[in-house]
Amino acid sequence: MLVAGGLTSGFALVKRPAGIVFTAQHTSIKTSTPATVQPPANFDHFDFSNLWLAVNPQPALAIHGQAAYLVDLDTRQVMWARDPETSRAPASLTKLITAMVAVDDAGSLDRVVLVGKEVTQVVPSVMGLTPGERVTVRELLDGLFLDSGNDAAEALASGIVPRDRFIRQMNQKAKSIGLSASHFVNPSGLDAPGHGMSAHDLAHAAAYLGQYYPALAAIAGTKDVAIAATSQHKAFNPHNLNPMLWSYPGATGLKTGLTDAAGGCMVATATRGNRHLVAVVLNATHHSADDATLLLNYGFSVQTRLPLPPWSQASPSPGSA
Repeated sequence: MLVAGGLTSGFALVKRPAGIVFTAQHTSIKTSTPATVQPPANFDHFDFSNLWLAVNPQPALAIHGQAAYLVDLDTRQVMWARDPETSRAPASLTKLITAMVAVDDAGSLDRVVLVGKEVTQVVPSVMGLTPGERVTVRELLDGLFLDSGNDAAEALASGIVPRDRFIRQMNQKAKSIGLSASHFVNPSGLDAPGHGMSAHDLAHAAAYLGQYYPALAAIAGTKDVAIAATSQHKAFNPHNLNPMLWSYPGATGLKTGLTDAAGGCMVATATRGNRHLVAVVLNATHHSADDATLLLNYGFSVQTRLPLPPWSQASPSPGSA
């Protein structure tokens, strides 16, 4: 299973009246951030509008994914959609929820987690944890996002609260933030009956993470992290598996995934000027990054701010660029 993430310096998150703002400067050097985690002040269900799409029929983009979704995060307008509501195997995109629940439980990114033997018996991708090591939540999140470490996911799911409780919390989290087509049975995203998310829910989760968990959004935008060896664990060097961070101008994250049932999939966030977009592609093996690039390029080529009625003759038509 492949997935992406990371930690970046120079990351800022700014709330705007109609949406959220992602900006990032990528770095390979791990920097210090405040350890205390502040819970969300309120619940924002990130209702996305289809108004712009209704008056601007979407172009016939050569998208390979069985499901795809493009949203302007500033206006919360849907710009392109294919089967956004069907729940599908999400592979490691699951880890968006895993990370948020782990942060909720930990209270501090510096909290230390003991690595149990069972944590290291999951299949790749892995961070490379060894039983008995003691690592911080921050270090596990680096491995979770950059390496797509299934061992990191399991360590977070069992090292703070009991694993079964953690899985219940994942489903409670999804419900509480308004995800209607998501259900989880494990923290890693390995294929399992009843484990699924929709493209709409993934865009929603990405928007929520960016708004209320800026430390996680920063991790997801980092290319490489050097974790030095200590008396409690060996050295780790997580490397981000998200190709968009290297190939797409303005890419800020967020995650990639791959399993047999899910195929290749991706949640991609990008910022250009004052525009902030999220693209979701599901079941597009070998083409998820290409699909995300097509969607983001289209999104940045048009504007979604609709003029308020009544429209004068001199005004542009609704939805014009």
